[in-house]
Amino acid sequence: MSAESTPGPGIPGTPGTNGPRNSAKGRRRKPRSRRQKGLMITAWVAAGIVVLGGTGAGYVYFKLNGNIKSVDIDSALGTSRPTKVDNGSENILVLGSDSRAGGNKKLGGGADDGSARSDTAMVVHVYKGHKRASVVSIPRDTIIDRPECTDTHGDTHPAAQGVMFNSAYSTGGAACAVKTVESLTDIRMDHYLEVDFKGFEKLVDELGGVPVTTTKDIKDPESHLDLKAGTHTLDGEQALGLVRTRHGVGDGSDLGRIQLQQAFIKALADQVRHLGVFTNPKKLYDLADTGTKTVTTDSDLGSVNSLMSFANGLKGISSSKMTMVTMPVQYDPANRNRVIVEQTKADQVWTALKHDRAIPRSATEGTATGDAKGVVDAG
Repeated sequence: MSAESTPGPGIPGTPGTNGPRNSAKGRRRKPRSRRQKGLMITAWVAAGIVVLGGTGAGYVYFKLNGNIKSVDIDSALGTSRPTKVDNGSENILVLGSDSRAGGNKKLGGGADDGSARSDTAMVVHVYKGHKRASVVSIPRDTIIDRPECTDTHGDTHPAAQGVMFNSAYSTGGAACAVKTVESLTDIRMDHYLEVDFKGFEKLVDELGGVPVTTTKDIKDPESHLDLKAGTHTLDGEQALGLVRTRHGVGDGSDLGRIQLQQAFIKALADQVRHLGVFTNPKKLYDLADTGTKTVTTDSDLGSVNSLMSFANGLKGISSSKMTMVTMPVQYDPANRNRVIVEQTKADQVWTALKHDRAIPRSATEGTATGDAKGVVDAG
């Protein structure tokens, strides 16, 4: 995304965002107070986790605790990492995995080749006081120099030059993805969260769908998406198609897909609030069960108590205090299907986050956009 966006509310001088089958028409939502629009980091996961503090049931605790998968990122990365900043802020790497294995094979639209890629990558910076946040999407097609890394099985993978960003995950999993992001940003990732296709689809269905308004027709046979301009309540399969489509919007690049993903995350968080799921114990348990089966975390977050504490620390961040941008890039002159980092502007983004400051407007002005801004109105 880029800086043609308007300043993000609550963070002066920061850019914000507009905040597979035939579609089903959905009801229009009543206007909501801005205070009700809560930030959910990977909203489909956090929505079901926050409730756990009120369950009080041992069975529920052990059942959900057993769902969670975690990886020991810290041991794999060792001590050669950016310095941990102890100022009350947090940095979280959130990945959407497009593994073709198991239940994801049909959803991914490809063969199970034993590998996976990071179809979505976001650095979430939660500012000191946990009242506002910035989310920086990293295009998966960015050409980078990947550092040498050791995966969580202890295998070492050599450095590589001029490769796509998402090759880090397919090469060495979560640890190599974190290592690569830390190399790009010089910012230490305090936590890691990963969500897969199948869990995302199921959670949207359990919510009863998510209403969105499209300002243009979107049709992409590759992601099985066919939406006319207008308001729709997307089921899980359609929602997955929306966040994965790249050929149906804008210039067909990954940058346009990122803009749709950012808009949908806001719509998803709004739907959680709108439905009042936090007052419905059964709905909350179902969401928590799906969410904990869907997420893979770093070992520090690998328990219900840790996830509950983490999510509770974020639920007060309203969307008016949230900024979403894309790492500054330009199209690769050698291949328009790839992008390259605009280093001077990217440094402005990472320096601002490192010092717990708002991202300056100048950091994203004049960068490649994907031309899909405003195609989906999250409400």
